[in-house]
Amino acid sequence: MSSSVKIIGLELYRADFELAEPFVTSLARITSAHNIVVRIYGSNGLHGTGEARPNPPVTGETQSAALAAGEELAPKLLGQPVSDIEGSVRLLHRGLLKNSALKSAFDIALYDLLGKTANLPLFALLGGGRRIVHTDNTVSLGSPEEMVEKALRCKGEGFRAIKVKLGSTFEEDLYRMERIREALGAEVALRIDANQGWDRKTALRVLLALEPLNIEYCEQPVAHWDYESLRWIRDRVRIPIMADESVFGPQDAFKLASMGCCDYLNIKLAKTGGIHEALKVNALAESCGMACMMGCMTESRLPLTAAAHLVSARPNIRFADLDGHLPMKEDPVIGGASYNGGAISLPETPGHGADYEDGFLARCSRIRVE
Repeated sequence: MSSSVKIIGLELYRADFELAEPFVTSLARITSAHNIVVRIYGSNGLHGTGEARPNPPVTGETQSAALAAGEELAPKLLGQPVSDIEGSVRLLHRGLLKNSALKSAFDIALYDLLGKTANLPLFALLGGGRRIVHTDNTVSLGSPEEMVEKALRCKGEGFRAIKVKLGSTFEEDLYRMERIREALGAEVALRIDANQGWDRKTALRVLLALEPLNIEYCEQPVAHWDYESLRWIRDRVRIPIMADESVFGPQDAFKLASMGCCDYLNIKLAKTGGIHEALKVNALAESCGMACMMGCMTESRLPLTAAAHLVSARPNIRFADLDGHLPMKEDPVIGGASYNGGAISLPETPGHGADYEDGFLARCSRIRVE
């Protein structure tokens, strides 16, 4: 592959996805996902595509702000060698602080274009192998009856692990989990995610009460900035603690690991700014003896396919929570990862192997840079 292949054009799209039912966490209630799509064109006639969801309570971005920032960033990549991911990502980071979801859409497109140019599937481009990835499915906050019904539906669809959103009162969260475990039986792995919904005393009380229910781990029990409480809770409970909103990039991962705050890290491409920085987070965690999970936002199957390639290539990413497209009313993605219950199979086509159906992007407003 020659370094003479250059980036000659970029497009940014406003892509909205309506959900079949509201998705509720302790942070927000959403009925649609307002995402951004980036397409990058090479001088070899190929293109790469990326997508991410700006999530205001988590990444601090909105769709409109991300698109405006992306229109300013995109010209910096014109003329860049397609093979120079490092150089392109540095340009993005120097050009704009934070804005991780925006950068993730660029990054996924860059890796997709490089994989196509090298004629390699993304897992191989990353130096890894192809394996089946198993994802959980998520039960969002609702009445205990609604949550039990959704959990049973997930079990019936073949998911071996189910993640349950919590983060309200001690009494409500305990009752929800007792009902769900009773309904599912002992064979289904249960994971919980408070999305920062508890203070440290409530978190301790809930987690101690839930220990008999065989919980695989708890995500982000307290506020993202409260590293000390995260460590305090971890020291007092047997349920493993996973950091999510507390970890964006490798610097956060280093601080969490060095302070002993958690057992696992949740990597999301829309938080790290894409694959390039996600690799650093996983490498740092692995060097500390800490496993990771690959999570997602409410995104289509295209970025989830890219994330699944990364899981496949890096066995230290032990868990997957790649169900963000399942609540959507439509799946406009062609190719890409296929889902059989919780089992994800990856394509062996070059790049991440996913793109959009004809007509989908035509319905989205477009910004062209060349």
